[in-house]
Amino acid sequence: MKKYKRIFLIVCDSLGIGEMADSDKFNDKGTNTFVHISQSCNGLKIPNLNKLGIGDLDDIIGTNKVEHKSSYVLKCNELSNGKDTMTGHWEMMGIYTTKPFKTFTESGFPEALIKELEDRCGRKIVGNCAASGTEIIKKWGEHQLKTGDLIVYTSADSVLQIAANEDIIPVPELYHYCDIAREICLRPEYYLGRIIARPFIGTNPTNFKRTPNRHDLALSPSGRTYMNILQDNNYTVSCIGKISDIFNGVGVTKTQKTISNLDGMNKTILEALDNSWKGLCFVNLVEFDSEYGHRRDPIGYGKAIEEFDIKLGELLPLLNEDDLLMITADHGNDPTWEGSDHTREKVPLIIYSKSIKDGRKLNEHNTFADIGATIITNFDLKKENQIGEPFKEVLN
Repeated sequence: MKKYKRIFLIVCDSLGIGEMADSDKFNDKGTNTFVHISQSCNGLKIPNLNKLGIGDLDDIIGTNKVEHKSSYVLKCNELSNGKDTMTGHWEMMGIYTTKPFKTFTESGFPEALIKELEDRCGRKIVGNCAASGTEIIKKWGEHQLKTGDLIVYTSADSVLQIAANEDIIPVPELYHYCDIAREICLRPEYYLGRIIARPFIGTNPTNFKRTPNRHDLALSPSGRTYMNILQDNNYTVSCIGKISDIFNGVGVTKTQKTISNLDGMNKTILEALDNSWKGLCFVNLVEFDSEYGHRRDPIGYGKAIEEFDIKLGELLPLLNEDDLLMITADHGNDPTWEGSDHTREKVPLIIYSKSIKDGRKLNEHNTFADIGATIITNFDLKKENQIGEPFKEVLN
């Protein structure tokens, strides 16, 4: 069996690749994030993804089918019931979610929740709708400067976000309000995946700007993950981007926040240059989702994919013979689709190593959890109650 010293798992957040069999139950029949972006952009310039075989998976304009002896490519279906960030990432690490988290995208939060949050925080609440984080502070930021009211909003995810100007509500105070919201939203009627503090600065809509002091209060995974097994056996679990927040720090040995996809890839490249660790480097590139998918901006999304491809070209030569790279997504977010919600889609999976000699397209798999199962099997570790089976082609 092949043995890899370091495994890099990069999640291109929301870069789905076509409807699943049950997509109609989510009102997502006909979605295809990757293909529709390529059509909107009249083709994508992604030579590095192309040479790894992405063109085998679908009619992505700008790609073609090529021989790729050092990489396997396939589509993965999501077994869990959902199409959100936490469900997708948790499944990669062996968690099967049957009950989706609550979302309040269409209606805003119930009056009873808002009233309790106001009473316990001692501040009025404005907003209470699904909104872009940058747009809602443009709308309500000046109001908050005058009144000190809290700006509360949600998105297509299972999340309650509280935005506050750091000059009006200091960051520790904002975090305290988020702790209160986290406690309230553990109840079954409000069961939310995340509470997020969104501090910003500025004096008017032209210069309001969110700061790096974002803070996520997530639920811990509903069971032990493959990350726990790695950590228990003294392997590195280095998390870049919002991975640590998604898992509430559980199973994480090192974490680095990022401010952009570019920053995330630069930090990943630095991890590749460091040969002192053994284990998993788990990366989330959130801008695909937050900046372009939800905002229904296929052109911006396409440019972001092309920019990722350039950084991928910098990463590949740095990988050693005993390194393994996996590139995937956690759900779809078709920017050509109606609304601003995630889309229930299959995800692409590219598995690359310089030591792979028989790369090709593989059959579809039925769960993202086969990714995590492959990782722990590589390190001769046994799964517990997690779902997933290893990719035999990768390890044999």
